[in-house]
Amino acid sequence: MAGRIRREDVQAVRERAHIEDVVGEHVTLKSAGVGSMKGLCPFHDEHSPSFHVRPQVGLWHCFGCGEGGDAISFVQKIDGLPFSDAVEYLAGRVGLQLRYEEGGAPRPGDEPGRRQRLLEAHRVAATYFAEQLATPGGATARAFLSERGFDRGAAEQFGVGYAPQGWDSLLRHLRGRAFTEAELVATGLLSQKAGGGVYDRFRGRLVWPIREVTGDTVGFGARKLFDDDQGPKYLNTPETALYKKSQVLYGIDLAKREIARAKQVVVVEGYTDVMAMHLSGVGTAVATCGTAFGPDHARIVRRLVGDAGASGGVQLASGASVGGEIIFTFDGDAAGQKAALRAFGEDQSFSSQTFVAVERSGMDPCELRQAQGPDAVRALVAGRTPLFEFVIRSTLAAYDLATAEGRVGALRAAAPVVAGIRDTALRPEYTRLLAGWLGMDQTSVRGAVSGAGRTAGPRRPDDGGSGRRNDSGPGDPRRPGLGGAAPRPLDRMPLPDARDPVARTERTALEVVLQLPALVPTEFDDLGDDAFSAPAYRAVHEAIRAAGGLQGAREELAAAGDRGSAAWVARVHEEAASPVAGLVTELAVAPLPEDRADVLPDYVRGVVLAILEIGFTRHIADLRGRLQRMDGLADPGGYQALFTELIALENRRRTLRDSA
Repeated sequence: MAGRIRREDVQAVRERAHIEDVVGEHVTLKSAGVGSMKGLCPFHDEHSPSFHVRPQVGLWHCFGCGEGGDAISFVQKIDGLPFSDAVEYLAGRVGLQLRYEEGGAPRPGDEPGRRQRLLEAHRVAATYFAEQLATPGGATARAFLSERGFDRGAAEQFGVGYAPQGWDSLLRHLRGRAFTEAELVATGLLSQKAGGGVYDRFRGRLVWPIREVTGDTVGFGARKLFDDDQGPKYLNTPETALYKKSQVLYGIDLAKREIARAKQVVVVEGYTDVMAMHLSGVGTAVATCGTAFGPDHARIVRRLVGDAGASGGVQLASGASVGGEIIFTFDGDAAGQKAALRAFGEDQSFSSQTFVAVERSGMDPCELRQAQGPDAVRALVAGRTPLFEFVIRSTLAAYDLATAEGRVGALRAAAPVVAGIRDTALRPEYTRLLAGWLGMDQTSVRGAVSGAGRTAGPRRPDDGGSGRRNDSGPGDPRRPGLGGAAPRPLDRMPLPDARDPVARTERTALEVVLQLPALVPTEFDDLGDDAFSAPAYRAVHEAIRAAGGLQGAREELAAAGDRGSAAWVARVHEEAASPVAGLVTELAVAPLPEDRADVLPDYVRGVVLAILEIGFTRHIADLRGRLQRMDGLADPGGYQALFTELIALENRRRTLRDSA
């Protein structure tokens, strides 16, 4: 097992991976005032930008959906990666060699830097194959694509290339790029001869790059073009340190954003089917690579679609699905039915509704696009059938329901399928439907389903399809976006009414202290623990005080230079309780009402002094109430002391107003 990434290296990744560059690859960011940028949120549909990034603190927050965090959490969410994988990806981007606790390594068996070398070899190979497609030798490959309705633009979009027929074309090319033979064998791009020596694994074939969700090429799939090729019709990269066929999905790098937005995944069976789907407007299509859809594929999909919890698997009258949907495309033949049964087994991994889209005449999506056009491909997806219904009806089709024996046999075969439905609310409904399809009374069918459930053995505990496990890595669970998953909105302290002018002032004061501590007047540290009336803002103020207040902020600014603002916010995060940690991120990213650099110092001072004045006013009102309730004759000394304190406080408030 790989060790945990050292905490200091995780922090170094946060410092070196500029949030505006990481986010900017997915979101078009525009200036939103001094030190702030904004764009359309990639995690929910919106027409007006509410997604804000503040580079100097290294954080992002969407004021529409409430998501927020740092560069690591952004990569986790946008690419569906666990914490450690996101850190390793960003470390590779910034050229940082990670260290692991207890002697662990990034991947079992990998040497330091080896993974990046293998990824670079794949990148060079993918470019080489793409260039070869345009050469005279690639004519047969171009014809293959053209016959299936794919032009040059489609080939470029999907990175399709051509592997020349020679035995060492790629080998010579990669050697010229200073890759060693040992590295090239480790990539799977070369094969070894029985008597020694190496040669190109892919020769005379159309080649598709297979990429991870991050966009890194980790393998290739190749289709035979020539009759004298004695190899299989499709040949993939063998299992390597990078390429595990059970853990990759072709097209996931192109589909990930649309999957996250639409909460939909369409699983097809081939590379050209993925191309046909995307070119027809179904941008959520992916394909397995030479293997059946399995548990590891389900984990990838689940991270991108998300966990819908108890609402998952609900289909509305409009046809839309609450919590997302997984759509499998299969042929209508026996092989397709067998694949559907396998998918039914994986349905337990999802909280989303699962469907089957079957083209009854037997055409795959690529053939359907050629024969009937993009509209027919989109109609195929729109006409999907719930997976449970498809599996049950496919089971019944093997029996003669016109006979009593056939109906009983069909019931015995279908009852375990219905009993295996995860959703306890759907199971009775499909029991009723099964009775109708069989033409049998519901009591008998219900008894058969109940009996099948008792004899089927222990079922996996229903976790709502979330498949939760601890992928957060070495992050502090108190720090959403800074090493762990952000808390759900229900975990956050309630915020005060935004229309309350006092609450607005309190919020703005916290924003400037987190974002512009160098401009905040020293009077801020004089605020007591009751200076903020809203409980959520009082909790943030407590975290700021625990982090050292302005003195702590200035220590970070002096020690960390340009990264001082980010270090200061991180310091406050360290002290923040879990329910308010997300609010710290939000306040550190929020756009300020004033964005003119020349007046910012006066603005910041005015905001903080306003908080002081509110505190003085609150204290003065308290003192006046106490004086009114006090008997001056019974306790003249106490009355005089309280009156003197009131006069002094009113004078301080007057001086404060004059200075403001």
